[in-house]
Amino acid sequence: MMVSSWSRAVAAVSALVLGGLTVPAVSAAAAVRGEVRVDQVGYGITETKYAYLLSSAPGSFSVVDERGWTVHRGRTGPSFGAWNAKYPAVYQLDLSKVWLPGKYRIEVSGETKATSPTFRVDTRQRLFTPLVRATNEFFQAQRDGDDIIPGRLGRKPSHLADKEATVYDWPVFVGEGGDEIAEPLKPVGGPIDVEGGWVDAGDFVKFTSNTAYSLAEMGYVLREGYDPVLAKEVTLGLDWLDKMWDQRNKTLYAQVGIGTGSDEFGFLGDHDVWRNPHDDDPLDVKSGDPKYFVKHRPVFPANPGGSALSPNLAGRVASAFALGAQVEAKRNPALAKKYLAEAASVFAQAKTKDVGELVTAFPHAYYPESSWRDDMELGATQLALAGKALRDPRSVEWTRQASHWAKAYIDLEEKSTLNLYDTSALAHAELAKLLRHGVPGAALGPKELIGDLRRQLDEGVANAAKSPFRTAVSVTDFDAASKSFGFAATERLYADVTGDRRYAAFGSQQRNFTLGANAWGISLVVGVGTTSPKCPHHQAANLAGEDKVLYGAVVNGPNGAEHFADLPFPAGAKECTKPYDAFDTAESRYTDDLASWPSNEPAIDFTSTAMLAFSLAGRS
Repeated sequence: MMVSSWSRAVAAVSALVLGGLTVPAVSAAAAVRGEVRVDQVGYGITETKYAYLLSSAPGSFSVVDERGWTVHRGRTGPSFGAWNAKYPAVYQLDLSKVWLPGKYRIEVSGETKATSPTFRVDTRQRLFTPLVRATNEFFQAQRDGDDIIPGRLGRKPSHLADKEATVYDWPVFVGEGGDEIAEPLKPVGGPIDVEGGWVDAGDFVKFTSNTAYSLAEMGYVLREGYDPVLAKEVTLGLDWLDKMWDQRNKTLYAQVGIGTGSDEFGFLGDHDVWRNPHDDDPLDVKSGDPKYFVKHRPVFPANPGGSALSPNLAGRVASAFALGAQVEAKRNPALAKKYLAEAASVFAQAKTKDVGELVTAFPHAYYPESSWRDDMELGATQLALAGKALRDPRSVEWTRQASHWAKAYIDLEEKSTLNLYDTSALAHAELAKLLRHGVPGAALGPKELIGDLRRQLDEGVANAAKSPFRTAVSVTDFDAASKSFGFAATERLYADVTGDRRYAAFGSQQRNFTLGANAWGISLVVGVGTTSPKCPHHQAANLAGEDKVLYGAVVNGPNGAEHFADLPFPAGAKECTKPYDAFDTAESRYTDDLASWPSNEPAIDFTSTAMLAFSLAGRS
C-alpha cells in the first residue's frame, strides 16, 4: 500500500524524541505554525542567501515581491536539527536565485504555514554602508563629559567632576566572583583631567582597554573610507585617550569610576545607583558620603609610577594612536606626528617578560582577558603603517617586531576570533600586506599569517556545521553578537588579502544571524531591522523612555540559561520586558528585558566590531 507524504511526515514527527520529551504528532486537521527567520537588513545581490524555518514539519516556500508576484519557489530540504520542543526542526531556505533589487517576503505553505518579515535584496554598499553611521550614533550616545550630543535620548553634559579626579591605588578584590572590595580605596595622586570619552556599556564607567579596542576598529574604518561624522567621534575618543596617557611620567590610567561599591567601607559604586549620568554632578557630597565615588569618580593607573605596562594595553593603545596618525598623515601632519609619538612611547613601555595577570578593568573579572601577543602584533603593525605614512625610518623595525609578536601569538596564545579578547585577525590582515615584498629579519611571512586567518575561519565553519542556524559561535556563552560580527569581518579581511572567496557564504551567514536569522527572530542591533531590542540594559536609554531608541547599539545576544538566574531588577529603573521565551531552549535564552544584562546590555566593543563588519561588507 502506498503511504502519503503527509502520513510519512506525521509518523516522523511522532517518533521524534528531544531529550526524553516525545513531541506529539501533528494533527492532519490543522496546519503547523512555523516561524521564518531572515536577515532583516537584507542580502547582497550576488550573495549566497539563506533564511531558516522553525517548525515541526517541512513545507514549500515562495518568495514574493512588493507587487505580490512570486519570483522564486522552493522546498525545504532535510532538517538541520531540533531547536526546542515547540520547534523540533530547523530548515534552511535557499534564496540565492533571488537577485533583482527589491523588497521581498517568504511565504511557506503545505504542512507548515509561515510568513517572513520583509527583507531587501540590493548592493552590499546600499545595504550595509549606512549601518556604519548607525553604529557610530551609539558612540555619540555614549559620550561623557562636556561635549555631549543630545540625540534621541536627550543627553546632557555629565561627570564634569572628572576634570579634577583623584588617582587611587589599585583596589583589592576578593570573593567568589572576584569583585568584592576587601580594603578601603587609597588616594595616591591627582588631581588629573580625565573628562570626556565614552562610557563603556549600560553603566557609566570608562575603560581605557575597551576604548582603545574600539578606536582601533573605528580608526581602520575611517582610514579606509573617510567620513567626517565618524572622524569627529574618533577624534573625541583619541582626545580622551590622550588624557589617559601621561607622556611625561610614562603612566597610563586604566579606568575612571568603580562599578562595585562596599557596604563594609560605606560607599556606593556605579552599579549600585540607577540614574541619568547628568544627575551625578549636582550631588552635594563630601568624603565619607556613600555617593562620594558616584560623583567624584576614582581613577586607577595601569602602571603605577610609570612602571612597565601590561602588554595588552600597550599594544591596543599604541594601535589606536597609530591609526589616528595614519588618518591624519595628509590632513594634519603635525597632529599625525603627535599621535605617532604617543603610540611609540606607549608601545615601548610594554612589559613582555613575567607578565602575570593582565590589566584590563578593576576588577579583572569584568573583562578577564588573557591574550596579549595579538595586541602587541596589532600595535607594532599599526606603528609600522603610521611610520610608512609619515616616512619615519622606524617603520621597518616596527614591522619586524610585529612579525615577532605574530609568530609568538600563533605559537603560544589561546585562540579566539576577532573580539575584545583577540585582535589577531585585524593584525594578521594588515601585517600580511606589509610583508608582501619581504622584510629582512622578519620572523614569518604572509603565508603563515594567511594560514592562521584560514585556521580561524575553518574552526568557525566546523562549529557552524553543528548549529541549526549555521552560526559559528555558541549561544550558551557571552559575546555571541560580537564574535559573530568578528567572524563576518574576518572573512572579508581574509578575502581582501588573498582574493579567496571560499568563505563568503560562511561570513554572510554570521552577519545574517546577528540581524535576525536566529531562533528568536531579533536583530541584535537596536533600531536596525524589523524587530530589535526594545528594553536594553542601559540606564540613560531606560530613563529616557521606551519610545527613545538607543539606535545602533549592539547587545550581547543569546546566552547560557544559567546566566539568567535571579537577576535583580535595578531600583529606580522603569519596567520594560518583551518576552521571547517560546524560542528559548534548556541551554540558551534571549530576553528583551531591562534586567537581563547577560543578553541585553550593549557595549562599545560589541558595536565597534559590528561597525567594522558593516564597513567591510559595504566595500565589497
